[in-house]
Amino acid sequence: MTTKNIIIIGGGITGLTAAYYLQKDIAERDLPFEVKLLEASNRLGGKINTKRMNGFIIERGPDSFLARKQPAVKLANDLGLSDQLIRNRTGQAYIFARGALHEIPQGSHMGIPTQIRPFLESALLSTRGKLRAGLDYILPRGKEVGDQSLGKFLRRRLGDELVENSIEPLLSGIYSGDLDQMSLMATFPHFLELEQRYRSLIKGLQQTMSEQKTTSQNKRGKFFSFKNGLETIVAAIIKQTGNELFHINTKVEKIVKTHSRYRIYTNRDACYEADAIIVAVPHHVLPHLFQAYDFFQPLTHVPLTSVANIALAFDQSQIKNDIHGTGFVVSRNSSNRITACTWTHKKWQHTAPDGKALLRAYVGQPSDQAIVRLSDTDMTNIVLRDLTPIMNIVGDPEFAVVTRWEKAMPQYTVGHKARIRQIKEKMEKSLPGVFLAGSSYGGVGIPDCIAQGEQAKRQAFLYLQKQ
Repeated sequence: MTTKNIIIIGGGITGLTAAYYLQKDIAERDLPFEVKLLEASNRLGGKINTKRMNGFIIERGPDSFLARKQPAVKLANDLGLSDQLIRNRTGQAYIFARGALHEIPQGSHMGIPTQIRPFLESALLSTRGKLRAGLDYILPRGKEVGDQSLGKFLRRRLGDELVENSIEPLLSGIYSGDLDQMSLMATFPHFLELEQRYRSLIKGLQQTMSEQKTTSQNKRGKFFSFKNGLETIVAAIIKQTGNELFHINTKVEKIVKTHSRYRIYTNRDACYEADAIIVAVPHHVLPHLFQAYDFFQPLTHVPLTSVANIALAFDQSQIKNDIHGTGFVVSRNSSNRITACTWTHKKWQHTAPDGKALLRAYVGQPSDQAIVRLSDTDMTNIVLRDLTPIMNIVGDPEFAVVTRWEKAMPQYTVGHKARIRQIKEKMEKSLPGVFLAGSSYGGVGIPDCIAQGEQAKRQAFLYLQKQ
């Protein structure tokens, strides 16, 4: 029986997931398939990147994944890592707005109030802002039922002040984007469903969010990581799948269709033949890989934003205003250049030695992209200038670790789902056996990327079994 070759392009968590499940199924079912993964950089894992230094565990990319999203939990269990999973410690989260830290009101969902009394008692909004948000109860349903700007939708329902001081800092932290450009249907389509069903977005959330009593179950953290850092999952995939499958420092330059197969040209003067391809790279790369197909050109107009995070290590005695909680996000109306700060040593107990504090600040809001290109020293000084008045920090950090992710955050702008669907439909006709997966296409979180990797694996198998 002729061996079928499957090439995976991209060694982030999406590509790694596809490789792991492909190899697992091939071994279990004794299939005549051979898998190779090509990664342009010198490491695997993509944005998952854990640094261990002086007893600290520093996540340079994401620090966790949502516990309720099953694809990531399933992968951890399949890899035998369930005993290494840990939940975050819970605590009060804050929003820095109007020159002060404000507790996120109890019952808020993504910054949207679902309990009236905590919202009214909060100083987060002015009286006028609270009254405007309350109009959601009486405003009619929107006439637009298709895709639209997430910001436009929320501003119409709840007003500018609530959006800018509460909702935008939380939602933009997920997508690192501009709420007024983001696609409602690609990010939070259930908001539109709730408005259309209940007329009021707040009423819809109140109806659908169960009024759960406070139990030990509910007090548990909503996020998972691993005892030795998030990169544990990457190391386990590599170990269990086999190093020989992975080819780093191998950049794909061009893909050419030849009859029923594909020829993949790389920067190493190596050419690979493939019967099926899983493409797990950012969207802006596709037009260069498939130069003969103009239907990828719309992707060149999809923006990418840059972000950076700065991890700062201190002795706990240096932080005089030791606030109880896990961190804060920053209103876009603030003059601060940081967008958020996690008190990592409080959120994740395993990340700092006893008596030490680890803070992680974020910069790079859509209107302040230049900050990501500053020197490490300048960026660190800006962060300290913003944090010191809030937390009363005394002295310099023991060290700072600056991580830049330049043009790394795909923006799901209005029309995103339709755009990706149309491209996939054209690929099915013109590039059969080529499958897209990754954060540019169907979700930016780790569980979303893992789910896409699994789906691409299934699609490749089904395609090859029909050949």
